[in-house]
Parts: sequence; structure tokens; C-alpha cells
Amino acid sequence: MRKFIHVDMDAFYASVEQRDDPSLRGRPVVVAWRGARSVVCAASYEARVFGVRSAMPAARAERLCPDAVFVPPDFTRYKAVSQQVREIMLRHTDLVEPLSLDEAYLDVTESKSALDSATAIAKTIRAQIREETQLTASAGVAPAKFLAKIASDWRKPDGLFVIRPHEVLDFLAPLPVSRIHGVGKVMDGKLAAIGIRTVGELRAHDAHELEARFGRYGRRLSELAHGIDRGEVKPDRPTQSISSEDTFASDVPLAETEATIRDLAAKTWAASRRTPRIARTVVLKLKTREFRILTRSRTPEHPPRDAAELTRIALELCRHVDLPGTTRYRLVGVGLSNFCDTDDTPGQTELFDASGDDH
Repeated sequence: MRKFIHVDMDAFYASVEQRDDPSLRGRPVVVAWRGARSVVCAASYEARVFGVRSAMPAARAERLCPDAVFVPPDFTRYKAVSQQVREIMLRHTDLVEPLSLDEAYLDVTESKSALDSATAIAKTIRAQIREETQLTASAGVAPAKFLAKIASDWRKPDGLFVIRPHEVLDFLAPLPVSRIHGVGKVMDGKLAAIGIRTVGELRAHDAHELEARFGRYGRRLSELAHGIDRGEVKPDRPTQSISSEDTFASDVPLAETEATIRDLAAKTWAASRRTPRIARTVVLKLKTREFRILTRSRTPEHPPRDAAELTRIALELCRHVDLPGTTRYRLVGVGLSNFCDTDDTPGQTELFDASGDDH
């Protein structure tokens, strides 16, 4: 039986701002640039009371909470604090898998510290984070990764929740299926259509029928409903993708995205030089005025050798965007993906991924 902890910093970016500027404490803080094109990076709990949430347009956040204090994000500072938190976790186990700057999984089955239980380790980590960073974190403890993540959200903010092995099935049964990782609005609707609204109802459903209807994910859904998750904590995951994107001040036609694509390609190339791995696939991302997202990608015979080649391929991908010429775009991004080690870089024929699937 493995022991997992999921640690999630509370309103991380906003909490860092409130910590460093005492005048912000107790006030609704929104980490975002002001403006119609900006989105919310984070919101303090005081702002969340008004319905402000991450990824919300900043203009809407301002309407919901007119008294909010808008603070531009400072990712250099957030990364420094995140590293400080990471070092605290590493005192207890080498098996730390960061998901983002503000959350991570830990496998403490074999702890480096003298503490004798996962619960004691979680309590100690939270106390050390509070003492050394003056910030709070919530944590979940469970015998499976996906359960630990659910648990960390159970008593937010500044809480700890433990799901013991013998409690798993009873804990899961009444939960809405949307609490299972990967069940979004679309899948939630598909499950509701066949009478499945809770994890208990999902557990009672025939696994073979779920697999026939939803493929391999149907099988996984059944396993998760039974508390079965074979996922392992994977520390220091190798780079899988790198990208840069920008939102225009006003919506533009495709022909006017070229200068921005050139700038983004240069930024993405510079970022890719920080890893020894080689990217094989170039990705172009576009978001329309109506918030429809399109991606186009290409895996050339040889990986891009410099920024100029990356730029050329990104611009060529624009020609495979088949929306009407009247379409206006609010965002463009350039990325590199399909990274592999230098010794594993295969030679292959050029492949255009016309899937460009909107998602």
C-alpha cells in the first residue's frame, strides 16, 4: 500500500502579493493586468467571495468586484517561492512530482524523515511552509494519487484531509462523477445521459459496458470508481512541450499575425535551448474572437535547427487554417512539442497533422 500526499498552496500568487504588501491583506486581490484582453491569473479568497476565479476575463472580474485591487503578476517572484516550497518537500522524499508552481504530488511510502506516517509528514510540511514562507498550504493524504488530489481540496484553505484505505469506497460513493480527474462537462453529460451522476452509480455500472461506450477511458473510470489508481509519482519529468503565446490588443485577421508569430517563435526557441532534449514537432495555436481554439502542427523530417526554421514552419502552418478570411483572432501561440533525447531523434518523413482539431 503506497502513501501519497498532494500539497496545494492556497491562492498562491495572490497570497504571495498579500504577504509582501501588508496593505493588501484582508482585501480582494486579483492578480492580472487590467484591460479587456487580460485574464485573471489568481484571486485571493476575499475576491473569490464575489465570484472571481482564475482564467476569468479581467474585465468581468472587475465588474463582479469593483473594489478589487489589481496586481500585475510577478512570475519571477512566484517561481522563487515555489522553489522554496519544493525544497521543503524534498526534505521528506525524493519522489516529488510538481504539477505547477503551486501544487505537487509526493510519494512518502518510504520517507527520508523520521516521521512514521503520511499524515504526520503532511502536517510537518504544512507547518514548515507556514514558518519559512509565511504562506499556507492545504494537503490531502490517501493511498492513491487521484484521491490525494481530491482530499487536498476538501478543507481548503489551510486544511488537511486524510482518506484512509478502509474509507476509500465509502468516501467516493456519494461524490459527483465530476470530481474524478478527467471528467469534464462533456463526459459528465455523457455519463448523466446513461443515469450515472455519482461515483457510487459509476461503480455499480458494468465495466465492460463502460469500456464499450467510452473506450479505454471507460475502463479507467470504472477502476477509479473502485478506488484503483496505478499512477506513480514521477519526479523531474522531462520536458514535453514549450510554447509562447500572446493576446492581441484588438482582434486581427490572420494576415496580421505574422509579426507576432515571428516574435513568439524567437521566444519559444530561446526557451527550448535551456533543455538538452530535442523537439520534433512545431505547433501553431490560434484563438478566434469567439474563443474557438485551433491548433495546427507539423513534424518535419529533421527537427528545427534554429529560430529561423521554427519561424518558417510556424508561418507555413498558417496556410493550413481553413476558416473564412473574415475570421478575427484574439490570440496566437507558437510551440515545440514531442521532445526526445538527442540519441533518440529518429529520421522520418514529413508529416502534417491536419487534425488541427479544435478543442
